[in-house]
Amino acid sequence: MRQRRTLLQRALGRDLEARADALAGQMGDGYDCFGASADGTARALALTRGLYERWFRVDSAGAHHVPSTGPVIVAANHSGTLPFDAAMLHADLLRRTDPPRLPRSVVDRFVPRLPWFSALVARAGAINGTRRNVEHVLATGQLLVVFPEGTVGIGKPFAERYRLQTWRPGHAELALRHRAPVVPTAIVGAEEQMPILARLERFHAFGAPYLPIPLVPFPLPVRYRVRYGPPLALHRVFPGDPRDPALIRAAAAEVEGAVQALIDETLAAREGVFR
Repeated sequence: MRQRRTLLQRALGRDLEARADALAGQMGDGYDCFGASADGTARALALTRGLYERWFRVDSAGAHHVPSTGPVIVAANHSGTLPFDAAMLHADLLRRTDPPRLPRSVVDRFVPRLPWFSALVARAGAINGTRRNVEHVLATGQLLVVFPEGTVGIGKPFAERYRLQTWRPGHAELALRHRAPVVPTAIVGAEEQMPILARLERFHAFGAPYLPIPLVPFPLPVRYRVRYGPPLALHRVFPGDPRDPALIRAAAAEVEGAVQALIDETLAAREGVFR
């Protein structure tokens, strides 16, 4: 156990080890009701370190917009054929929130069926996006991470890169019901990491909606840019019955517009895909 812990410390480095220790102090020993653990979050920081720091060289700004306490929803765009963007956002929130907060990233419904990988992401803090799960996260004052485009966004054609796909409104309903601020978030870079050639729609292993056929076998070393915008208090902007479908759609459109604006602003400022 001591040797394994030493290896993990080396993999983390001093700064990330301090983050992992701070999270461990909040989480305590053992596993929570979703299977997350302090060791699991430390491993997530260690496993994503190379991708985060050296491969994708994540450039992050605006994390101070994520409230330090209380229920929060981070709503981001989703792309890239394989969900490296979700992993990098999860790692970025572990690294950048102050004090450190554990992101409860919602995974697609087929992920819990994947051997070993489902346990790995659960130990790191990810959750299955059932209504009971997400409501529990917000009711207990935690940080919820959602990708309203879902698998439609991650599998979009290259020609439609950085254009938000069907924006599901569930996050807006949750924000209205729980009076939780929504932090619009843009991820730029993932669209170019693995351009998709085709989708095998009849392939549904483990419940996946399709099998993607990417142009390259591994993600290209694109430069990721993560941008967080000011939190949106939807319950104040859209007062009324949080069950009203028209109100929910209007609130979701507000978040969608904020995310698209962040994407456009970040695209206009970047000097290149790999720089």
